[in-house]
Amino acid sequence: MLSHLLHLQGIESVVLEARSRQHVEERVRAGVLEQGTADLLNETGVGARMMRQGLLHHGIALQFGQQRHRIDFQELTGGKSVMVYAQHEVLKDLIEARLAAKGQLLFEVEEVSVSGFDGAAPKIQFSKDGLPQELSCDFIAGCDGFHGVCRPSIPAGVLKVFERIYPFAWLGILAQAPPSSKELIYAYHDRGFALLSMRSPEISRLYLQCAPDDDIANWPDERIWQELHTRLECIDGWKLAEGPVIQKGITGMRSFVVEPMQYGRLFLAGDSAHIVPPTGAKGLNLAVADIRVLSRALGEYYVSGKTQLLDTYSATCLRRVWKVQRFSWWMTSMLHRFSDDNEFDQRRQLAELDYVTSSRAASVSLAENYVGLPMD
Repeated sequence: MLSHLLHLQGIESVVLEARSRQHVEERVRAGVLEQGTADLLNETGVGARMMRQGLLHHGIALQFGQQRHRIDFQELTGGKSVMVYAQHEVLKDLIEARLAAKGQLLFEVEEVSVSGFDGAAPKIQFSKDGLPQELSCDFIAGCDGFHGVCRPSIPAGVLKVFERIYPFAWLGILAQAPPSSKELIYAYHDRGFALLSMRSPEISRLYLQCAPDDDIANWPDERIWQELHTRLECIDGWKLAEGPVIQKGITGMRSFVVEPMQYGRLFLAGDSAHIVPPTGAKGLNLAVADIRVLSRALGEYYVSGKTQLLDTYSATCLRRVWKVQRFSWWMTSMLHRFSDDNEFDQRRQLAELDYVTSSRAASVSLAENYVGLPMD
């Protein structure tokens, strides 16, 4: 996305990708796009397929006490919505656009290292097809994820780390079954959290709260479906549709932020700078917000030579990052059972859910965060 936005401003870039194009385009990940993310794809000419195939959602349901309460995004936010469109589908569209514009995308690169970003001549060393190469550039954008090379390359003592590890994980499945609901269902249950989501009209995505050290081998398909039926059961007689499980795994939950998000001519974006628990559907969207800020800052530099927006990149992004961290933490703490739960905490969570679903002010707060805070 950053390369695409820079291209639209006439700025040359090179994308280095460790994985193959096939892996990038087929690995299924999250897929709830905020209003601002979907708008950006449309505004920059890469949203046509999303508009044809994506699932436009105007709300979500919060479930507790086996009853569902709808949060109406459109009514609460002045017409805003979210789009369910998987991340790998977004990547397909962006890769196609970059290749059509003769953009430089290098897949399956290895042995990547970055240097010189504390001065005026950053360099990236890597190997491609077994041959060592070096790339000289004006700036490096570290969009290489939590386990990438960019953040660890910043000198010790520069970054401050803020982190929270949650005492639970998500067991997620992809099932070849039509979604049992037109919108996402977030369920609080005595046995733990559950989420009904979807990736397409034919594929359901479902999650269960489980122990962080649990083994997926302990969860045969039959047990997963039984637990989903229990946690998503509703007094109105609603039924969960089953189908063949085509993918499953367990993912730990954490919150993570580093400050600052820049050092010299190296700028961190997305998961290389911050991780949010998936409860609020914010990871992809927060990354898009980062690179929107970065692309504008680089655009100002190449047009005028000014560095004001580059100098304030970290401060600008972190203001939004921490608001999104707050929302993701709040959704997580409201809906999950904690290992040290007691009756007081359970009653408090139920009171929170009751308040959110009965107070217009509280519902507006949830809705405006879920559809996306302003990009700038």
